Amino acid sequence: MPNRPKVFISRTIPAEPLARIEAECEVTMWPHDTPPSVAELHAAVANVDGLMSMLTERIDAALLDAAPNLKVISQFAVGIDNINVAAATARQLPVGNTPGVLTEATADQAFALLLAAARRLVEGVEYVRNDDWQTWYPLQLLGSTVSGATLGIIGLGRIGHAMAQRAKGFGMRILYHGGSNQDFAADVGAEQVSLDTLLSESDFVSLHCPLTPQTKHIINAAALSRMKPSAILINTARGGVVDSAALLHALQTHQIRYAALDVTDPEPIAADHPLVHLPNCIVVPHLGSATWQTRTAMGMLAADNLLAGLRGERLPNCVNPEVYG
Repeated sequence: MPNRPKVFISRTIPAEPLARIEAECEVTMWPHDTPPSVAELHAAVANVDGLMSMLTERIDAALLDAAPNLKVISQFAVGIDNINVAAATARQLPVGNTPGVLTEATADQAFALLLAAARRLVEGVEYVRNDDWQTWYPLQLLGSTVSGATLGIIGLGRIGHAMAQRAKGFGMRILYHGGSNQDFAADVGAEQVSLDTLLSESDFVSLHCPLTPQTKHIINAAALSRMKPSAILINTARGGVVDSAALLHALQTHQIRYAALDVTDPEPIAADHPLVHLPNCIVVPHLGSATWQTRTAMGMLAADNLLAGLRGERLPNCVNPEVYG
């Protein structure tokens, strides 16, 4: 079929959204699990009308200059900190993302990490695998009680609210800092407090804020020093909201008890990074939205944004609506 728009997808996506795009477009999809290099990405977008990007691609002014025919950028994610949105807006390029559909899966992951850290599940698995389980005794791998504990949520947006709903089922006291949706707070009985109060009173601190200049390293050495020695930190937001060096020191010196990280800085984190090998730190590879159902739903939203942009229609989920005047 002539005049089909050309699209580059920077990683393999689920079959259903891919078929939807292929029905209308000429598609090139990066076939590897690792992302294209800068040079490979620039070459791939040179003649395309649409780009579906992942968090791992840097979509900056130089890349946009390398793609003179580009009409739309569709991000296969909620976060857009890898995209220079201002540069896209200056070129009248709409940028789409995939909000909402990954809320429940990411909250599931955050609460799973909370429970795994609290009850030292990863250590327990290794304990059995290493043949250390010889008997039962009263001080064996003691963890932290979750029921009735205090959960501090930094960023009470959609995912933070879903995390709080899970905590409510465990009878937890919920504090929050950041996020102004009073309906969310009222639904879970969350108390808005200062960051200092949240850090000093919480047994668990869970991060759900976007990465911005204001939130970069919001968990730094000073913040960690204000947390309880028994506190557990959970991060399913972005790696950059935590100062990794400060966290490493806090865990090594038992300034806080535990950390459970779905995201890291840098990301991916090297296998020989000290955080990976601490007994009181769980690191998993950014699995927040990693269910078949969620990734397919994300793909369908990303496809909707991509196809709308190629047709000259308003994107269903556009992060820079000012391009429409």
